[in-house]
Amino acid sequence: MQDAQGIEEKFSVNDAITDLWTKLDGWLDAIILKLPNFAVAILVMVIFYFIAKGVRSLGKKVIYKRISDEAIRQMVSKLVFAIIILIGFFVALGVMQLDTVLTTILASAGVVGLAIGLALQGTLSNTFSGLMLSFQPKIRLGDFIETNGMQGYVTEISLRNVAIRQTNNEYVIIPNSIFIDNPFTNYSLTDRSRVEVSCGVGYEDDLEKVEKMVLELIKENFPIVENEEIDFFFTEFGDSSINFVTRFWINSIKPKPKLAAQHKAIMLIKKKFDAEGINIPFPIRTLDFGKNKLQMAPKEEKV
Repeated sequence: MQDAQGIEEKFSVNDAITDLWTKLDGWLDAIILKLPNFAVAILVMVIFYFIAKGVRSLGKKVIYKRISDEAIRQMVSKLVFAIIILIGFFVALGVMQLDTVLTTILASAGVVGLAIGLALQGTLSNTFSGLMLSFQPKIRLGDFIETNGMQGYVTEISLRNVAIRQTNNEYVIIPNSIFIDNPFTNYSLTDRSRVEVSCGVGYEDDLEKVEKMVLELIKENFPIVENEEIDFFFTEFGDSSINFVTRFWINSIKPKPKLAAQHKAIMLIKKKFDAEGINIPFPIRTLDFGKNKLQMAPKEEKV
């Protein structure tokens, strides 16, 4: 009986209510004392909210115009907004003198961020590579590029990959991390491209006449702008012809105009050579049996 009475005295309901009231009273006093800081913290959050909106609007007018993909624009916009709000949150905690809470939040965020980074290493690599490509002025939507042994038009630059439509209308999807780590050729960055046409003439033809004829023919049919020249070089003594190459410039940001210019130049050269009697030899093989006399053995008669 005495032990039960001792337990009842130890866990008295009145004492528990008194202790709870004392704590609540202390918390209430603390809250009242912190009311000015709390009001300032709310004001800080409001100010940072409007700052975030202003920076996002300014970014859309200035920076985001350089990003071609709409998905990446939205992501960058939300990321900038979230970072500014997060800074405001930390400043508000400092105003409320919750340094211990702030330290705990930062430590937890660091651990969580490390775990997420390790788990999503490949995805994050593609995402950041996509952001870099969006700010990269050397590649734009619609450009004709060559990379990793493939050629095509850039149709999409997303957070994960680059989509290329090849000339046969087949699509190639390249992860951003692979694309950005490898060199690529962009044929659409310049308006002018050089075309090369190779041919050969017979050993009996007048080489000076051939050179003058080809240069005049190219000049008449392909407009040349200032500081550009038409090149003509004899390159080698071939097996059956003296070979040459001519080079000239055209307006081209895609492969088809270059092929069309080569086609036109070949037809013009062939027609001109035929009219002027210039020979375009084809490979000839001569067989000489003078030093290797063949003897036919008489056929033995069957007995």
